[in-house]
Amino acid sequence: MRNILLIIAAFACLALSIFLLTSRGPVQIRIATAGPVTGKLAGLGEQMLAGARQAVADINEAGGVLGGSVELIIGDDQCDPKQAVAVANRLVAQEVVFVAGHFCSSSSLPAAKVYDEEGVVMISPASTSPKLTEQGQSYIFRVAGRDDQQGAVIGQYLAERFAGKRIAIVHDKSAYGKGVASETRRSLRSAGVTEVMFEAYTAGEKDFTALVSKLKQAEADVLFVGGYHTEAGLILRQMRDQGLATVLVAGDSLVTQEFWSITGDAGEGTLFSFAPDPRRSPFAAKLLARFRGQGIEPEGYSLYTYAAIQAWAQAAEKAESTTPEKVIKSLRSMVFRTVIGRFRFDAKGDVNLPPYTIYRWSKGKYAPVHAPEFPEEK
Repeated sequence: MRNILLIIAAFACLALSIFLLTSRGPVQIRIATAGPVTGKLAGLGEQMLAGARQAVADINEAGGVLGGSVELIIGDDQCDPKQAVAVANRLVAQEVVFVAGHFCSSSSLPAAKVYDEEGVVMISPASTSPKLTEQGQSYIFRVAGRDDQQGAVIGQYLAERFAGKRIAIVHDKSAYGKGVASETRRSLRSAGVTEVMFEAYTAGEKDFTALVSKLKQAEADVLFVGGYHTEAGLILRQMRDQGLATVLVAGDSLVTQEFWSITGDAGEGTLFSFAPDPRRSPFAAKLLARFRGQGIEPEGYSLYTYAAIQAWAQAAEKAESTTPEKVIKSLRSMVFRTVIGRFRFDAKGDVNLPPYTIYRWSKGKYAPVHAPEFPEEK
């Protein structure tokens, strides 16, 4: 009798253990977003954070991923390469399975090496350096375009729109700034246009008097700035202060309201390149209403970050696992339906979204020079 009671007690303990293990609630899946949360480019980082937070909230509201709730961890790299590596290592140590980031190419390039070596999926919503997906890294993807694509569009536009004008090019020496400037120059030269100046400045500078003087001497009608909105805005203001009517053109870093905050009316007529604004897409209409209902305008890369997380979640569901080794197989084989449209990744990890278009700043707002076309919802 005593043995029977011991057996019953043992089974009771086993049943209790199973109950306790299965009643702790759904498993929690850690993912991250990483970018310039603080520092001079924090406005761009805020775009990422807005998209990431909303994506995670919507996924969890819909039941999570494979029944597990998603926890968002935030990494702040300030767009600094050394900090990006430190952030990447911390995220790996926290056992995240996916990172929507980083923002700046100069951060994404070194961070990508960490994630690829440690087997963590990374989808950058904003980094445009071609090198990011040219190094054969299995775990690295992006939903942004590339500088060679961006530079080709800008160069062609400049050659056609400003035919016969004197075009100068400057950059901030960063992976992004120098990269897009070099690709723009390449495109211009293929169109038979040679720039009157190609020079570098230092990111973080405040006084561009010497640069503006060189632009005067070069009699530049147009200035392409390969760099971020912070310096581009100051360069523009100081050109106007010294009487230069030179048209400023830049890459996608100007897709932030902060640019106009820096320039004020001096920003009128400034041109820049960016992908077709997903806020104009029928795919994003319902999400846009949710953002604006919270007093958030999801400009720039907010919806690209949201889409990066959507793609990862869809790949995990298809793989029936959040294990990165299985998720990347789905990422390389699926067509994703997201707020920025339907797309797939190629063998390198690049995305087949519509090409860049040109935008113009006017009266404190930016809009495409030519309205982009979006595929119809199906």
